[in-house]
Amino acid sequence: MQVVHTARAMRARSPGRKLILEEVPFRVLGEHEVRVKVAACGVCRTDLHLADGELPNARYPVTPGHEIIGYVVERGSQVSEWQIGDRVGIPWLASTCRACRYCLAGMENLCEQAQFTGCTVDGGFAEYTVADSRYVLQVPQRYSDAEAAPLLCAGLIGYRAYRAAGPGPRLGLYGFGAAAHLLAQVAVAQHREVYAFTRPGDRDAQAFAQVLGVAWSGGSDETPPVELDAAILFAPVGALVPAALGAVRKGGRVVCAGIHMSDIPSFPYALLWGERSVSSVANLTREDGREFMRVAGEIPLHPAVRPFALTGASEALQALADGKLQGAAVLVPTLEP
Repeated sequence: MQVVHTARAMRARSPGRKLILEEVPFRVLGEHEVRVKVAACGVCRTDLHLADGELPNARYPVTPGHEIIGYVVERGSQVSEWQIGDRVGIPWLASTCRACRYCLAGMENLCEQAQFTGCTVDGGFAEYTVADSRYVLQVPQRYSDAEAAPLLCAGLIGYRAYRAAGPGPRLGLYGFGAAAHLLAQVAVAQHREVYAFTRPGDRDAQAFAQVLGVAWSGGSDETPPVELDAAILFAPVGALVPAALGAVRKGGRVVCAGIHMSDIPSFPYALLWGERSVSSVANLTREDGREFMRVAGEIPLHPAVRPFALTGASEALQALADGKLQGAAVLVPTLEP
């Protein structure tokens, strides 16, 4: 069998929507690392922010992609928990220092030395990638490779925001993309009412939300028919924060789930008064990943995915930017001619 020493990857050499196909040489594995043959990699809005130069800590050139499903083909000397051939999921959190006050307090998502897949280390818009074996996840077997890919960020970050929103029965989701369409299924399965807010006038997205069992769907410029207990903002639009505050009851929570958001405009204190709150979620922990994968194993989610060839990465990013996706775009290297 011929030994492969390079792999094709779609690379961001500098900020810009257009990615470049390159041959990337294999590097020697660290003792805790695994080399993974990529079977599928989701295309996330964070990848779009990276391509557009909106992530200040991004490293260029870099291979984007942090919703990776693949199979272990090589192990470092200290890897014992994964075997050759195992299917693994590689998420946004690539590694942490494991020693700072945040890591020691169980808040490794806030580690200031953290590395992030597809941002500060190379990710999954490639045929092969490398990951720290201590940060990869086991993925429920009920999902195909393409279906499982969006679970690694749309699912994980969405679920962290979901927990931060609290247990109230009426939940609003602003921006009905990859994360919201998964989270809506979790919430409906747990007998909560979901109110879906889409781009104004996007009837297709509103109909898609209805198919998933939401109680109501409408534009983000509309007022829901009831007061909400909490709202999660997936759309990176700061102007939605005061809109969401106006939609939640006293004591209600507004959770901002994106890594990047346009500036929040000023708003009257009356919208915040009544013990309403606004918070953000940042990154994820390995325990978040393990917990959500347990949930995804118990609840039969139906990820809506649109496959693209690896060389179609720029096309997938543009479709995401234009709001032309229902669910998630997923790069599948084997689609290449």
